[in-house]
Amino acid sequence: MKPNSGTLVINIMNGGKAEAYEGVYQCTARNERGAAVSNNIVIRPSRSPLWTKEKLEPNHVREGDSLVLHCRPPVGLPPPIIFWMDNAFQRLPQSERVSQGLNGDLYFSNVQPEDTREDYICYARFNHTQTIQQKQPISVKVFSMDSLNDTIAANLSDTDIYAKPVTERQPVLLTPTGSTSTKVELRGNVLLLECIAAGLPTPVIRWIKEGGELPANRTFFENFKKTLKIIDVSEADSGNYKCIARNTLGSVHHVISVTVKAAPYWITAPRNLVLSPGEDGTLICRANGNPKPSISWLANGVPIAIAQEDPSRKVDGDTIIFSHVQERSSAVYQCNASNEYGYLLANAFVNVLAEPPRILTPANKLYQVIADSPALLDCAYFGSPKPEIEWFKGVKGSILRGNEYVFHDNGTLEIPVAQKNSAGTYTCVARNELGKIQNEVQLEIKDPTMIIKQPEYKVIQRYGQASFECIIKHDSTLLPTVTWLKDNDELPDDERFLVGKDNLTIMNVTDKDDGTYTCIVNTTLDSVSASAVLTVVAAPPTPAIIYARPNPPFDLELTGQLERSIELSWIPGDENNSPITNFVIEYEDALHEPGVWHYQTEVPGTQTTVQLKLSPYVNYSFRVIAVNKIGRSQPSEPSEQYLTKSASPDENPANVQGIGSEPDNLVITWEPLKGFQSNGPGLQYKVSWRQKDVDDEWTSVIVANVSKYIVSGTPTFVPYEIKVQALNDLGYAPEPSEVIGHSGEDLPMVAPGNVQVHVINSTLAKVQWDPVPLKTVRGNLQGYKVYYWKVQSLSRRSRRHVEKKILTFRGNKTFGMLPGLEPYSSYKLNVRVVNGKGEGPASPDKVFKTPEGVPSSPSFLKITNPTLDSLTLEWGSPTHPNGVLTSYTLKFQPINNTHELGPLVEIRIPANESSLILKNLNYSTRYKFYFNAQTSVGSGSQITEEAVTIMDEAGILHPAVGAGKAMASRQVDIATQGWFIGLMCAVALLILILLIVCFIRRNKGGKYPVKEKEDAHADPEIQPMKEDDGTFGEYSDAEDHKPLKKGSRTPSDRTVKKEDSDDSLVDYGEGVNGQFNEDGSFIGQYSGKKEKEPAEGNESSEAPSPVNAMNSFV
Repeated sequence: MKPNSGTLVINIMNGGKAEAYEGVYQCTARNERGAAVSNNIVIRPSRSPLWTKEKLEPNHVREGDSLVLHCRPPVGLPPPIIFWMDNAFQRLPQSERVSQGLNGDLYFSNVQPEDTREDYICYARFNHTQTIQQKQPISVKVFSMDSLNDTIAANLSDTDIYAKPVTERQPVLLTPTGSTSTKVELRGNVLLLECIAAGLPTPVIRWIKEGGELPANRTFFENFKKTLKIIDVSEADSGNYKCIARNTLGSVHHVISVTVKAAPYWITAPRNLVLSPGEDGTLICRANGNPKPSISWLANGVPIAIAQEDPSRKVDGDTIIFSHVQERSSAVYQCNASNEYGYLLANAFVNVLAEPPRILTPANKLYQVIADSPALLDCAYFGSPKPEIEWFKGVKGSILRGNEYVFHDNGTLEIPVAQKNSAGTYTCVARNELGKIQNEVQLEIKDPTMIIKQPEYKVIQRYGQASFECIIKHDSTLLPTVTWLKDNDELPDDERFLVGKDNLTIMNVTDKDDGTYTCIVNTTLDSVSASAVLTVVAAPPTPAIIYARPNPPFDLELTGQLERSIELSWIPGDENNSPITNFVIEYEDALHEPGVWHYQTEVPGTQTTVQLKLSPYVNYSFRVIAVNKIGRSQPSEPSEQYLTKSASPDENPANVQGIGSEPDNLVITWEPLKGFQSNGPGLQYKVSWRQKDVDDEWTSVIVANVSKYIVSGTPTFVPYEIKVQALNDLGYAPEPSEVIGHSGEDLPMVAPGNVQVHVINSTLAKVQWDPVPLKTVRGNLQGYKVYYWKVQSLSRRSRRHVEKKILTFRGNKTFGMLPGLEPYSSYKLNVRVVNGKGEGPASPDKVFKTPEGVPSSPSFLKITNPTLDSLTLEWGSPTHPNGVLTSYTLKFQPINNTHELGPLVEIRIPANESSLILKNLNYSTRYKFYFNAQTSVGSGSQITEEAVTIMDEAGILHPAVGAGKAMASRQVDIATQGWFIGLMCAVALLILILLIVCFIRRNKGGKYPVKEKEDAHADPEIQPMKEDDGTFGEYSDAEDHKPLKKGSRTPSDRTVKKEDSDDSLVDYGEGVNGQFNEDGSFIGQYSGKKEKEPAEGNESSEAPSPVNAMNSFV
């Protein structure tokens, strides 16, 4: 064992054997206070035994069959790592078909001819002894079906059976065997599950967990998904895991039931306990595991049952309870938690000690922090009983309390946001019943380091000069260091790079100087940085006038310093070819808002001095920005700082309000003063209140720089007078004005009474109520809410889903109108008063009914079954009858082709009808219908529809017959009807055919002589046919000697000259006076031997009209 140490050294380098030191070791450390023991330490020598000699037979396998080459390595300590190689020490390739199992065996799902070789060698590497053991080579010969058939054919007759060709096979599991297996793993270990299958084609492995999901982020697949690996297993990973091997012929599966056990692990380990005489305490030792570990206690390494008795000690399972301990109760206790998978051992020192406080932090330790950063002031202490820690600021300061500080259990004081006024001396006091001690530490607040002029983006011509500025402002007591980087790396080691105090200059820039340049400023307390990009471009061909923003002003100077004013002057920078139009002056308050610049004022571009107004207790710095038409310059460098003297506040907080959040409180809020408005250190607020209209004194409280104060225990919703006054270390602000606020509201107590409803019409009602007493409102009266809903329709007597409607009437209004009601319905309503807290109770429901109204339009109107003179109308009753229907009104009128409307006919229909047949209508006529329903109140909105009667079968329109007394007939314009046009074409065709027939008949009859002179017959119009030759007699028109043809006249002897046309149709009546009989023959037909043939019905000499002609042919 090493001197002055508990380390035991076992050295076997000089010939000792490791086996001689094999065993279990435990260390015990003891003094007069007790004894502590270590965990058991097990020493076992490593072993790397050789493979046992065995005779390995060659493996002859048919192509496509499965094969397992067993490794069976010797048992070593620790277990060896297995891998397969060939004689050339090259790892054998593995795939989904060929892979190594967890036990080291080499599995072939199906062998192929290329698997034939004689040097399958299994190696075992023992890392601890750094040795590798080799198994004898294994030979594998794969017979393909083609070669096997050739061999059979050479040695057997043709009648013998040949080897079957390679056939595909369903998957079969090589490992594990059977359909189920079990696996036990310890909590926190790695769970490895394996499935390797044989089959052709090579099976694919898939893993699932029955009844759950594989744990995300802890599940991994190895060995071509044949191994499932879950790391850091817990009891939740117990369950059934199924591996499924599948190929094109089928699948096989195996279920592995996994149980996760656990060696003991701590829930609460025992901790050292320091007690003073007479105190009580407990030691707790709680552990968990699977199975549940047993807890046993030892005292100074001895089982507690046989240890020295201590009346102040009581063992209760996993807890030792100490009562009224004495100094002799000091001891080291050991807790042992064990189960079959391991154990835990922990020492806990119970030290009974009477010790006055001691502070371990060095006295007058200096802490330095940056303003607005957290400050941690240490006060490490010791004592028994445990001392109480208090902090004070200053020599005669009061104890520190409030939200501005955080007090840690180890005695450390934390100031979350340290300000300049946080600097000073802090005193830590530790006390217990045996004494007290104090220690002082110093806190300094430093100004933050800032880059007030950052490097800017530069575009520089090649071989030009680039300059980046990095002007900083820092606390005068801190020493900054400025470092320049290029692309986040050190600057090139090049003499062209010149680093100045506050700038970086690059001479003769080249393309490789492109990049980002960063200025980093470090102090012992903080660090800041700023970057800019340099772009190198080629020189332009010709120079041009460049108009740019002005350069910043410089040489800022402060003069004429007074308490509330100062004069600032400066020198303008270069205008850059654009005159300066004005200067903008900004200020920074380094005391309250360091690094933040505010607008102060601006002056014309011709002015370089300005008188500035100042506020008390502000540490001013000023800068100037020049402006021209191009833009604003960079700010000038800040002026020197000027701290104005403190003064009492000039103003009080604004927007003071008093609104209760609960029925028994008053929340007073205000807008705090900004930093520079405080006018001095120690800004606080005096909050005062008193109940209005009650002879009470003001109640006041002074609070820190916050924006809210809550007054508790107030009556519900009573007015208060409120005022908030600012103060600081130098005094109070002027007397503030008073505002009126109210304590919290509560829900109203009573409902409105005497609710009355006056129905105005079928859709509108007026509701009125008596106002509730203001005392019962218990808050701001916001108005009244009327809840109303339809109970049922009086016409249908059917209830429906109740949808309540709400109307809100603002203020103290006691009546309102309810619009949009449904006629002929039953309604209910109630009224509630509303304040800022919510609604009060509802008044009793009031029932009212709306009178009948006019109905809605019929739900539909259909016109069906059109005939020559009738139409059938069907309709649906109105969706909203709004009362009892009394009748329906139907109005209709014809429409002609120019869309002109004819006379209107009106018919009244009983309410119980749903259809009507209209008769005696015009043929082929369009009608427009207007249909509505009536209640006793009046007619509802109408629905319109149009329909057309059909034409009769013959296609001839008969005279219209009036339908009813008021119905007017209308003749359709048949000239535009298709049937009429077709009819006229047919008539024209018939006439043409008739003319052709007549012409043919005339030609067949020959020439007919006419008497040359007129017979002296009494009747001049008709001459008898001659008896002897059967020829026609002469024919004369009633108007004697009238010419038959233009330019021709009948001779005086009334004979026809030979040279006249024998076939003239004039001779046969085709002239002006020629007419047809009803049968189509000429008047005066030559049909026989009658003495006289009168011409019937041919008195008119005009051609017949088409209509008359048509009628004559019918």
